[in-house]
Amino acid sequence: MFQWIYETFGNDYGFLRVFSYVTLRAMMAGLTSMFITFIFGKSLISFLLSLKFRESVRNDGPQSHATKSGTPTMGGLIMILSLTISTLLWGNLSNLNVILLLVSAILFAGLGFTDDYMKSVKKIKGGMRARTKFIVTILFAVTITTLYFYYTGKSNTNGNKGIVFTITDLFLPFVKGPVWNLGLLAVPFAILVLIGSSHAVNLTDGLDGLASGTVVISTATFALISYVSGTPSAANYLHIPYLPGSHEYSVFLAGLSGALLGFLWFNCHPAQVFMGDTGSLFLGSTLGLVAIMLKKEILLVILGGIFVAEAVSVILQVGSFKLTGKRIFKMAPLHHHFELSGWSEEKVVIRFWIIGIILAIITLSTLKIQ
Repeated sequence: MFQWIYETFGNDYGFLRVFSYVTLRAMMAGLTSMFITFIFGKSLISFLLSLKFRESVRNDGPQSHATKSGTPTMGGLIMILSLTISTLLWGNLSNLNVILLLVSAILFAGLGFTDDYMKSVKKIKGGMRARTKFIVTILFAVTITTLYFYYTGKSNTNGNKGIVFTITDLFLPFVKGPVWNLGLLAVPFAILVLIGSSHAVNLTDGLDGLASGTVVISTATFALISYVSGTPSAANYLHIPYLPGSHEYSVFLAGLSGALLGFLWFNCHPAQVFMGDTGSLFLGSTLGLVAIMLKKEILLVILGGIFVAEAVSVILQVGSFKLTGKRIFKMAPLHHHFELSGWSEEKVVIRFWIIGIILAIITLSTLKIQ
């Protein structure tokens, strides 16, 4: 909205020029979503309790989690609400990719909400059928990635500035320039990234503050990468792809980071509310979509190393049990293994945060070391 105000009335009122600065709008988007979450978070928790949107803890999980039963879930609603408001206020809505990011977040939050509702209110064990959930996820991913490639493919990818590349090119960390043109494989590859990221974050959401804390590290990192990728001088200096308009993603990501920090206030141990699939699915899909838009799909494996490890631990555990009848870990996902190894919940979360920060530093180093 404020960007539109500047474009409409900026020539008449010079002071409105401040709204043209992406850095200001990103900062304000973060503060807006954070304070919305702070102010209305407690009321939303009470509202969720009144609607009986409560978490049902697995019987086969760590015994220490039994006390979490009855904690309100679907806290992702406050995040998606604050993100939507901050993006509409501070985002550049003429940038179609910003709109696509917001629409994608709302769609996946809606899918997660449906699953949470079926589990917590309808008391359907396991919630939505896995096959149905997976099919809907694929449909969303196909639609979103197709729209992205269609729109971006019709525009000039880099404005003939900096590294020359096409929208279907694949980049690797620490390597200058594209390494492979995926061609028609670009769309299914993007779909795989989007689905994999959404489910990896979903698996990470198992301890108080774990998913919200690790995701905010990733979103803040991507916000910085978005800004430099959309700034010609910075992109050319770092020898990374110049992506016109990508600096506007930083406004969206700053808003998301603010929403996550606000949510973490209520989600830290002992959690007053859980994000549920309502939050984890849209957070994961957003990370995947941003990685696709920034040509950082492979880099997401480094930045989201925590999420990758959690997902891989589940795959290995299930595969090992089916093939040999033996378990590799005491329990999967990985964070439960450390819990059952004697680590306190707080220790697991904080150490995972520390690892996430280290991975973020490595991620940022790839911008220059290539």
